[in-house]
Amino acid sequence: MNARTTLATGTVLAAALVAALIGGWGAPAKPSAPVASTPTPPAATAVHHRTIEIDGLEIFYREAGAPHNPTVLLLHGFPTSSHMFRDLIGRLADRYHVVAPDYPGYGNSSMPTVDEFDYTFDRLAGIVSSFTETLGLDRYSLYLMDYGAPVGFRLATAHPERVDALIIQNGNAYEEGLRDFWDPIKAHWAEPTASNAEALRGLLTLDATKWQYTHGVRDVTTISPDNWNVDQPLLDRPGNQEIQLALFHDYRTNVPLYPAWQQYLRDRQPPTLIVWGANDHIFPADGAHPYRRDLKDLEFHLLDTGHFALEEDGARIAGLMRSFLDRKVRRSS
Repeated sequence: MNARTTLATGTVLAAALVAALIGGWGAPAKPSAPVASTPTPPAATAVHHRTIEIDGLEIFYREAGAPHNPTVLLLHGFPTSSHMFRDLIGRLADRYHVVAPDYPGYGNSSMPTVDEFDYTFDRLAGIVSSFTETLGLDRYSLYLMDYGAPVGFRLATAHPERVDALIIQNGNAYEEGLRDFWDPIKAHWAEPTASNAEALRGLLTLDATKWQYTHGVRDVTTISPDNWNVDQPLLDRPGNQEIQLALFHDYRTNVPLYPAWQQYLRDRQPPTLIVWGANDHIFPADGAHPYRRDLKDLEFHLLDTGHFALEEDGARIAGLMRSFLDRKVRRSS
């Protein structure tokens, strides 16, 4: 492995968009025996928080597990970062080398302005590709979620020989998956006016961020507010809304690539695990079922939860991943 460095037509429309989105102590018992201290986890499962320079930008990433084990590359969605994988990483790292970068403009990575950096999915994929090459990741399984799908499918179609397997969690590659949630964004694609862009700022509010995490879940009390308390201050940084609006507009470039991504699936037949939050309003299950048309080696699970399925079903997803990867990747390593 190469060397690396350590460290929402105005106010009414915006409000309407958000509205549519939301729907006496006893004495402690004396222990009968000394309480053992919690053992230190093995070094291989410790999560490291690092930065590396890619194209003049500081790219933050989380990494755990022994580098000689098969690599799992976790690609995050909007509006979060590698923070969404904070628990999953440790659940895999005893058997896998797990790496989760933050894209430019997200999490702890550099946030150049829209005048300084071309915020497109092509550019994000280019940064991630350079990131993998700099770290010497020449083979990996890809976890594709939300924005991670267009980033990851660009990587996979450019270098199919590097992909061991796919894990797809609410990551779209079919037009069937772009339902009514996307109508205001599609209006901006068709007419990229200031008023259409302004309407989308409602997607960048605290209420909208909370909604992404809590809509469709079985028990909202299991969803940590740390999620929006981490994501929202980053969205609220000066200049970050312009970054998000640029990517909302550029998402249109993914749709013409869907046929190529589907052809990749048919031609290469990567072993694929789908673990999809079935109650997601952003990327509904309508987008999960079409994968069955194109993939033969497919394990398919619809989970009774929402967009950020890891928040409610993280342990189950980790177990499904371990079983899948043990059979499909470790066996062939």
